[in-house]
Amino acid sequence: MQDILIIILRTIILYWVILGILRIMGKREVGELSIFDLVVFLLIAEVGAFALDDPNRNFIHAIVPMVVLLIIQIGVSYFSLKSKKFRDGMEGKPSIIMKEGIINEKEMRKQRYNLDDLLQQLREQQIGSVQSVSYAFLEPSGNLSVFKKEEQQYVFPLIIDGEIQLGHLERIGKNEKWLREELEKQSITNIKKIFYCSYEEDALYIQLKTSF
Repeated sequence: MQDILIIILRTIILYWVILGILRIMGKREVGELSIFDLVVFLLIAEVGAFALDDPNRNFIHAIVPMVVLLIIQIGVSYFSLKSKKFRDGMEGKPSIIMKEGIINEKEMRKQRYNLDDLLQQLREQQIGSVQSVSYAFLEPSGNLSVFKKEEQQYVFPLIIDGEIQLGHLERIGKNEKWLREELEKQSITNIKKIFYCSYEEDALYIQLKTSF
């Protein structure tokens, strides 16, 4: 009977502890979890299971790993905000699976993503023909983002958090020299000051960092 009471008490405490940890980690839909988030959640669940499995186990041995995982997650989130390269390394980057109705077979093999998966996700978005797709991006979360030809087209960001996206420049037929010259026309010489920049309707859209 005593063991049952201990398990009940620990369950209640773990419920609030894990709920608090998840709230601190931030709001994200389950389908948008990164691989790192998923690993942290699985480890927290495993640690919690160990604490409930053996009533004689020291309860603090379950709380400490959870706190350590929380600290790691907060640290990774902080560096992800500061560095896009770090963020891409931890969470990955979206992959272009389709462009102008053409399926990128090479990228699909690289991502171990098959045609059945692609067609299913297109059907889920009420898209019956691959030829109607302008761009399809496989997100790091595994979701498929689709832009149809007759709808508003995807705008490639040219600068993200102070870093020039050379691949995106190439896709719109521009280069770094052209971008820097256009920025100089607007009296911007330090790329690091730019939070976000894109090329829309034959003009640059620029948002500067609020703190630099």
